Amino acid sequence: MNEIKKISNKIHKRVSKDIEITERLGAVRLEGNADSWDNVILAGKIAAKSSYRGVINNLSVDGINHKKERMPAICDNKLDGTSIDILIIGGGIIGCSIARELSKYDLKTLLIDKESDLGLHQSSRNDGMVHPGVMPKAGTKKAYYNVRGNEMFQNIANDLNVPYKTIGTYVMFENKLYDLLGRSLLKKAEKNNVKGVRHVTYKQIKADEENIPDNIVGGIYMPTTGVCPPYEMTIAMGESAVINGVQISLSTMVTKIEREKNAVKSVHTNRGTIFPKIVINAAGLFSDKIAELAGDRFFTIHPRKGQVVLLDKEKAGYLNSVVSIVNIKSAFANTKGGGLVKTADGNILVGPSAYEQPYKEDYSTNKDDIERVLNKNLQYIKGLNRRDIITYLAGTRAATYKEDFIVEASQHVNNLVYAAGIQSPGYASAPAIAKDITQIAIDKLEKSIKVSKKENFIKTRRGIVRLAELSDAIRNEYIQKNKNYGEIICRCEQISKGEVLDAINSPIPALTVDAIKRRTRSGMGRCQGGFCKPLIAKLIKEETGHDLDSILLKGGAEL
Repeated sequence: MNEIKKISNKIHKRVSKDIEITERLGAVRLEGNADSWDNVILAGKIAAKSSYRGVINNLSVDGINHKKERMPAICDNKLDGTSIDILIIGGGIIGCSIARELSKYDLKTLLIDKESDLGLHQSSRNDGMVHPGVMPKAGTKKAYYNVRGNEMFQNIANDLNVPYKTIGTYVMFENKLYDLLGRSLLKKAEKNNVKGVRHVTYKQIKADEENIPDNIVGGIYMPTTGVCPPYEMTIAMGESAVINGVQISLSTMVTKIEREKNAVKSVHTNRGTIFPKIVINAAGLFSDKIAELAGDRFFTIHPRKGQVVLLDKEKAGYLNSVVSIVNIKSAFANTKGGGLVKTADGNILVGPSAYEQPYKEDYSTNKDDIERVLNKNLQYIKGLNRRDIITYLAGTRAATYKEDFIVEASQHVNNLVYAAGIQSPGYASAPAIAKDITQIAIDKLEKSIKVSKKENFIKTRRGIVRLAELSDAIRNEYIQKNKNYGEIICRCEQISKGEVLDAINSPIPALTVDAIKRRTRSGMGRCQGGFCKPLIAKLIKEETGHDLDSILLKGGAEL
């Protein structure tokens, strides 16, 4: 019995007999209807347990239109006729990391993103953890890139002037029976080449985290875990790329891809037609759509949603690292189980959760799921409670059914390269993925043109000064040079007018209220922008000349 027949038998038995299962481009393709979204996911997971390279899951459910996509409001010919060496589709942490890496070469590189700013999806909706690389299965691309990326992160953060802290992770056990789990984690760490992972006793954890529960019997310590604001790092990567000559076009959405024989000839967008020599698909949640437009789809992104809760900085002293209590089931699931994270900015983040949903861009929060997140995770540290909550957030992970990264050249389109299916730990993996994707792209280009490294690559980026973190003496020096640094706009985070103006006039200008927020933290405090949002909108108006009623909170897009 061939493999397609075996997969068909399993899906027909467990999901529906009306589903058609075939092979396409080395992947399993599922066509037909399912009676629920859970069964769509189940069918995809059954198909993934095969030797095929991917799963194309085209199953639909009556009443669910999971293909809705936010579109830019703008439509012009700004890019029409543009000929470039490399086109990067997607302005998240992966696309921006690739753009920066490519900016080290004498190439014409263009990055496009359909949103009005960089990193508006996965890259600004995660916990900011730079994972150590213990949890991914040994031998996967997740494990390989996670460990390499973690080792690179500190130096890149230093170069780009982005806050980074190595804080470590404690995976705590409530029962001595979980010593078996501890040994398995140590073996995974060894296989994945993660340094310094070790058993710790209750007393050793207590010495660092004095507020842990009394019933903890020990755990595993992973010292290389870091934290870094994901939105700031994404923007920093993008700005570094721009400083070094990369062009970025926002509010630019791919609508059609034309092929000539086995290569992409042109990429059509709402802002005109682009003619690239190489196309890099780093489109995150929509990377399967880009593959489909190129006639090369061999995978499906099924959005896995997660929700987190952010606590007030007043409780910053209650936690120093990342802590979680796991059991056997959560240790081998598709999520690392959530926990408590001491962010680089001093807040404590609770979560995330993980569950499947049809909609890639549904960022609503759900009361029941938030309750589960709080009930599970607040107990890990004594003294935390619901009164400390500032806000709730949701995001979606770009998971494939194979549950691994796709970092490779296309097998069927000569000038197409994939950085797709990048879910957690994609943030930590981004610098390493960018290295390999850049090399793949350059190897392809060098078949037709000579590619040289720049002699004048600018390695560092100044970034926006964080006055609240400076001593009074140094802060006064800034104010003496520029009085705008002495006028506070955001009281909760102590953000000055000067910092807001710096964001508006940065290499990638921040022209919405939330774009200012991602660059300066204005509006991230206890009042969540209740005081500063009108002041920021007014500053954008004064600096740009735009009408006040045209200045948006999040940016222009429509369904």
